[in-house]
Amino acid sequence: MSSKIQIPEDGFKGMKQNLAADLTAGFMVFLLALPLSLGIAKASGFPNPIFGVVTAIVGGIIVSFLAGSRLTIKGPAAGLIVIVSGSVEAFGGGENGWHLALGCIVVAAIIQVMFGLLKIGSLADFFPGAAIHGMLAAIGLIIIIKQIPFLLGANPALTKHASETDPTKMVSYETLPLAGQIPKFIAGANAHVAIIGLICLAIMFFFMFVKNPIIKKIPGPLVVLIFAIPMGMFFMLGTDEVVGKFALVKVGHITEILSKQFINVDFSGISSHTGVFIQYVVLYALIGSLESLLTVKAIDGLDPYHRKSNANKDLTALGIGNAVSGIIGGLPMISEVVRSSANVGFGAKTRWANLFHGVFLLVAVIVAVPVIEMIPQAALAALLIFAGYRLASPKEFKHMLHVGTDQFIIFIVTIFMTLATDLLIGVGSGILLELLLNMFSGAKLGNFFKSRSTVEEKGDNQVIVRVTGDALFSNYLGLKKVIYALPKAKNVVIDLSACKVVDHTTLHALHGFQHDYQLEGGTAVLSDLRDHKAKGKAGTSTKVLTRV
Repeated sequence: MSSKIQIPEDGFKGMKQNLAADLTAGFMVFLLALPLSLGIAKASGFPNPIFGVVTAIVGGIIVSFLAGSRLTIKGPAAGLIVIVSGSVEAFGGGENGWHLALGCIVVAAIIQVMFGLLKIGSLADFFPGAAIHGMLAAIGLIIIIKQIPFLLGANPALTKHASETDPTKMVSYETLPLAGQIPKFIAGANAHVAIIGLICLAIMFFFMFVKNPIIKKIPGPLVVLIFAIPMGMFFMLGTDEVVGKFALVKVGHITEILSKQFINVDFSGISSHTGVFIQYVVLYALIGSLESLLTVKAIDGLDPYHRKSNANKDLTALGIGNAVSGIIGGLPMISEVVRSSANVGFGAKTRWANLFHGVFLLVAVIVAVPVIEMIPQAALAALLIFAGYRLASPKEFKHMLHVGTDQFIIFIVTIFMTLATDLLIGVGSGILLELLLNMFSGAKLGNFFKSRSTVEEKGDNQVIVRVTGDALFSNYLGLKKVIYALPKAKNVVIDLSACKVVDHTTLHALHGFQHDYQLEGGTAVLSDLRDHKAKGKAGTSTKVLTRV
């Protein structure tokens, strides 16, 4: 009797075969996605949180048919809040800023489609791992800092008594100065809002640490809503004179909103704010694509059937979804890692789980608006702060230090530069620093962007790939073309012994190749680097040749 795993069918045959599993997973992910989508849209400066749900609906119902990945969930992401809110503010804020920011989203979406058609799905492999981790950690810290006022019911404008100012209007602070205002937020907290917010945050942390497998299956955001809505009613937040204007979610009925103006995109920012427009198109296209590709790769590793996604097809589908979302007023979407990993955990088998989650969201915004408008803002802030914590958790700092002092320095510098300036400068600083550290370790400038390798076949079954010069993140794409073109089911040896510098990003990628190649019936090993000195304690720490 064969022990081979039965891989689920795709298409309508797959839906019929796995209907119960995908329907269940889609419903559970919907329970996660609804409050998160509302919170992300609110934190992004969009005029109505309902547009976050619109994004997830498009990602589920439209993109699921086109995507190159089977188990990822498409929707708005906490990791893009910084970019989206920044673009809205840069264009003047309010509804006008939103309309102009949508223009950036749509143009960036077209670029994403081109990325996919030109087969640039390897984009994520070019960026050094420490800079990517630093960028995500910085985004997490920004989310945490900017959501604290909402968690506590204290607006950044509250330097005077709340009744003397409009609590719906936020004062625009940069991240680091805003962090300095935290003591004022604590002093100006509304007790009822803070109680709800802090307990909701505690609930999310409880679910992170719980070990019981049955309890872990319960969506934490669902428990947050079950607690927060009755508490909001108990404290009568909607009628509180001080916090009533911003205590509860305000959405309105989706059919009324879209019937007034279905096309919301405005491209006039191309001429009126050319520099800002180009900056945010680059950020949307680059960071959105990068985060999505990283998620696709991560979810492929969780797929119990070991299926490999088509990254280029997924980028094209993502671009189409973002174009549709941006035209009607929605946020940019990515393959979102938390919802995608939850989708796998809930037992999803095919892409239909993503579609079902979109259908459930559509039904919710049609029939459940009165319930949605009972959600306290503090509950959404708690969910976003928890999402920020996951991006910038102490484990991330500990892991980067374990990988090596060099990678930790890149990680910290990327975080600081992102907090002090913006994402492009932050990531650029991390890339530049990685190149400089590789050069100081002995890497030659001529090897920075050129991979040098030869392929030698020995007998019928063994293949040796000899890499010379340096194996760096900046030249890995060349090496990747060579190793992923090797014949299947061979015994592959990747000989790095002659490389002066083998950096962390390359070693991490090569370990991924080993895993992929072995799943396809072959073996792949890296040569012994006994003559190299590691810069950290991890197996993927940067290694520098010590012998002459």
